[in-house]
Amino acid sequence: QLQLVESGGGLVQAEGSLRLSCAASGFALDHITIGWFRQAPGKEREEISCINYSGDTPTYVDSVKGRFTASRDHAKNTAYLQMTSLKPEDTGVYFCAGGLGWETCPKPEQYDFWGQGTQVTVSS
Repeated sequence: QLQLVESGGGLVQAEGSLRLSCAASGFALDHITIGWFRQAPGKEREEISCINYSGDTPTYVDSVKGRFTASRDHAKNTAYLQMTSLKPEDTGVYFCAGGLGWETCPKPEQYDFWGQGTQVTVSS
C-alpha cells in the first residue's frame, strides 16, 4: 500500500522559504499524481497545487502562483513543494495526496492516499 510522509514544515518569518517533501513508499511515484493541500486555521482544506505523474506543467491556486513550485524526483520517490516569499496567510497544515493512475489532476475526493500533514507557520 502506498504511504506518503510529509516533512519540511516549520516556523519561518514572512518572505522566507521552505521546501516540503512528500516521500512515497510501497509504490513507485512515477504512476502517481500528487496533490498538495493546505488547511489554514478555521478554514476548509484547499488544493493549492497538483503535479501529474509525468511532471507536466503543475497547476497552482492563484494565491500561490509565482511563489510555490511543485516538482518530483522519481529516483528518490519523492515530490516537493518549494515555497518562497511566504506570507502569514500561508500558515496551515500542508498535506500531500496521491492519485493512482491519473494523467490529470483528480478532484480532491478522488485522491487515494494522504500523508499525515506538516505544520507551516509564517510569522509577520
